[in-house]
Amino acid sequence: MNIELFIAKRLYASRKGGKKISRPAITIAQWGVSIGLIVMMLSLAIVVGFKNEVRNKIIGFGGHLQIGNYAATLNGDSHVTITDEDIERIGECDGIAHAQRYVQKPGLLAVGDEYEGVLVKGIGKEYDASFFEEHLVSGNIPAQTDSVKGYWIILSNLMAKKLNCNTGDKINVYFMQGNVKARRMLVAGIYETHLQEMDNLVAITDIETTRRLNGWNEKQASGIEISVTDYEDIENTRNRLAGIVAEIGNREKEGLYIQTIEEANPALFAWLGVLDQTVWVILVLVLGIAGFTMTSGLLILILEKSNLIGILKAVGAQNFSIRKVFIYYACFIIGKGMLWGNIIAIALCLLQQQTGFVALDPEMYYMNCVPIEFSWVMIPMNIFMFVLSVAMLLVPSMLIARIEPTKAIKFE
Repeated sequence: MNIELFIAKRLYASRKGGKKISRPAITIAQWGVSIGLIVMMLSLAIVVGFKNEVRNKIIGFGGHLQIGNYAATLNGDSHVTITDEDIERIGECDGIAHAQRYVQKPGLLAVGDEYEGVLVKGIGKEYDASFFEEHLVSGNIPAQTDSVKGYWIILSNLMAKKLNCNTGDKINVYFMQGNVKARRMLVAGIYETHLQEMDNLVAITDIETTRRLNGWNEKQASGIEISVTDYEDIENTRNRLAGIVAEIGNREKEGLYIQTIEEANPALFAWLGVLDQTVWVILVLVLGIAGFTMTSGLLILILEKSNLIGILKAVGAQNFSIRKVFIYYACFIIGKGMLWGNIIAIALCLLQQQTGFVALDPEMYYMNCVPIEFSWVMIPMNIFMFVLSVAMLLVPSMLIARIEPTKAIKFE
């Protein structure tokens, strides 16, 4: 029989009858652990949700991997020559979910006296437009088979507000290519992702429109966007794809490259990386506060139970055995605090996921409410907090060795 655990259970079960000093100290210690765990879990869920939300928006504009022509850095009209068979071959590569071509063209939007620079991105039948459809606030993205009179364009809400135009309006779009080319386009839809760097830049149209403007045939594209099945395996996927891309480049006498979405947007991803450091600072501070409250509570408990410690020593109990009693007792307090911490944290996360009751300014945070995403890291985080909290109690429990039985038994 584990006598130390038995005594700890009896002490914990009778804690309500404890002295007025220890009861609030134990309650504070228990809720200190709970609040610390709540802050840690919410911080992790918010940061993971925020990073994934922003990352997914960036990926929505450009895919996980991008194939382009090195010459495009010197000449905006440089192209990648690729056939339908090449696209199918890329799509069948291990780790690739989808591959799609696009043709883009810089232009200038004009409505009355208002002008706005834009990168017009042409998309075709093979293009997965679900990202833009998800963020449409009005209108729709016409399919190539739809009967649409004239040219169409999808603008961001930021552009539409600057130009004071709405879905169904027609605007002039000017393209600089030797002589200026003008097109009268119908605003078929308006999207909003709150990612201002992209919303201020990208407009969507039919791929044939941008191809004709560039004077390209159906095998020529500005680049290929590729979606992968596992973001964490993106480097291995790029390596597997490198041989196919090199073969296509050699065949067409073009210098092709593959870059990840992080390499294409280094500033945004560097900013997201800073968030990880912020979380670590929060976790260290919270662990320190939770450990301090538990240490204080245990010291008060040991002082209050000096009489019991003296009796146990008088009947032959060793210091190590008595320390185990109080460590077990502390484990019960920590365990209950962590249980309530998990319940409250998970409830708050689910409430935010379902209702979005905590709102954000989209101009500052790229989204209109606090994003929440559960992570498997929460499980080892719970274990780590429990182990660390118990470890921090080993030092104050050494106070037991300094208590003399003859004096402690008289202690009240």
